[in-house]
Amino acid sequence: MKEYLKSFNLFTDLEIDNFLNLTQTTFLKKADFFINQNEICDSLCFVKSGIFRSFYFSNNDDEITYCFTFPNNLLVAYSSFISEKKSEENIQALTDSEIISISKEAIETLAESNTKWLMFLKIIAEKEYVELEKWIFNHQKDKAQQRYLDLITKQPEYIQQIPLQYIASYLGITQRHLSRIRANISF
Repeated sequence: MKEYLKSFNLFTDLEIDNFLNLTQTTFLKKADFFINQNEICDSLCFVKSGIFRSFYFSNNDDEITYCFTFPNNLLVAYSSFISEKKSEENIQALTDSEIISISKEAIETLAESNTKWLMFLKIIAEKEYVELEKWIFNHQKDKAQQRYLDLITKQPEYIQQIPLQYIASYLGITQRHLSRIRANISF
């Protein structure tokens, strides 16, 4: 996490160490939930190891996977985190995982005392928005095969650890269609 925070080019080593002193490390087993629907997300987390999926339930009670979070990325039910309202999403560990978390209260206290942390939160908000916009555009303009190729190109070392039904859901297709796509791709 230290390297992740350094990548923002905002903080001194002392500021990062002070931040890390406010964090807590948690281990989650495969299938454990970071957050369930109707809970309030009160912490911002960094994935040290493991893979997570974010999903919600459709009106037909189908699970719709819309995001995967891989190591060295932030993990948060962002709408719930900023609004302090119940989450509409579930975030589940797909593998045994280790996360480093900081409470919303602690990070807000940091932001009140040091504008660099306020800038950090602003940058995170902007990144979340850009990722959401990119996801919407890709799902509307790219075909499932292209979205699958993008996923395996960006995360080749982790893709084999994600069950096919979650990948198919993420792509908005059936498992049968995903099997046809995989059969047509040669590396």
